[in-house]
Amino acid sequence: MRQSRRRLAKWACVLVLLLLAGVCCAAPVGNAISAYVALKAQAEDASGIAEGGSAADIPPRMLTAYKRAVQQVGRYVPKCRGMRWQILAGIAKVESNHAIGHSIDANGDIRPKIYGVLLNGSGQGGNTTAVADTDNGRWDGTANGERAVGPFQFLPSTWERVGEDGNGDHVADPHNADDAALGAAIYTCGSGRDLAQRDQLTAALLAYNQSRTYVANVLGWIDQYTAAAKDPDLGDVTGKARVVLEAALSQRGVPYSWGGGDASGPSYGICCSPSGKSGAQIKGFDCSGLTAFAYAQAGISLPRTAAAQAGVGQRIPASLGTGVLQPGDLVFYATIPGRDLTIYHVGIYVGAGQMVNAPRPGTVVRLDAVSAMSGYAGGTRLR
Repeated sequence: MRQSRRRLAKWACVLVLLLLAGVCCAAPVGNAISAYVALKAQAEDASGIAEGGSAADIPPRMLTAYKRAVQQVGRYVPKCRGMRWQILAGIAKVESNHAIGHSIDANGDIRPKIYGVLLNGSGQGGNTTAVADTDNGRWDGTANGERAVGPFQFLPSTWERVGEDGNGDHVADPHNADDAALGAAIYTCGSGRDLAQRDQLTAALLAYNQSRTYVANVLGWIDQYTAAAKDPDLGDVTGKARVVLEAALSQRGVPYSWGGGDASGPSYGICCSPSGKSGAQIKGFDCSGLTAFAYAQAGISLPRTAAAQAGVGQRIPASLGTGVLQPGDLVFYATIPGRDLTIYHVGIYVGAGQMVNAPRPGTVVRLDAVSAMSGYAGGTRLR
């Protein structure tokens, strides 16, 4: 009887996943991402979103710390070139998710403090080599070994070399947002790198963590924050297309939520995507939820799924290429281009090869290249 119930429960879950595959949009398993690396999925707390888009998911006080560090780093590494707040944001995103979930006071102090795993060689958290204590627990709270600390996850021994006072209180504290950001800027600059050069930026990140996966992850976030900070030129866009694009662009930084979003705005999603990611605890948009919202602001009602949206308006065949797309067009992607029933994703074309996009779990609404998703399946014009 118990086995029968378990089988029924298993098939019920499979049925739910099949139904949801028709409700929401997401990249198919094995999808190759050409413009951005696949990023670690992290549930975003809506309270951590900074309004304005350019800061994406960064709490305002952390963004302030990143920008202050950029202004100050020249005092300590005069030969450093190309330092931008987006570089620091990319590192901090991967290291601590911008300290979201912790309080940050006006002075920049972060509470509770952020500690990594104890590096005792146990294998926990991926550490396989024991690291001896260097600070007697002053920064990492233990004299039994070392652990990374603060929003930029410095080892105490590294902090001893690069730690500086970023907020003027005469203490260099890795648990302080301003101090930690300045220390990260100093460390990334090295002896005077030109971080505007991709190879030197990559070398700097490898010095931070000798993992190519880590570097690709950080670079992906740096690119994302950089793209989000640049407003596309809508000077020649008028009418409903402009209304649609302004509505979509206003949602940059809102988290991706599987099944989330509708004509009224962001909403909590549903559980679960075929890849196992849940939107049930995240308020935001999936791809077709975003397009439904943006077009609703122009008085155009769209069906809820990406595949259904392809059946509305003037279809633009994929065979014509992306050069015929116009700002405001829907852009589709399919597992089998040419078969609209296999469409899994939709974005809104902005121009210059870019689209407003809610890519996948763990990301936010952002500007992406049209080539960022695989299986281009043409577009639709709704004006």
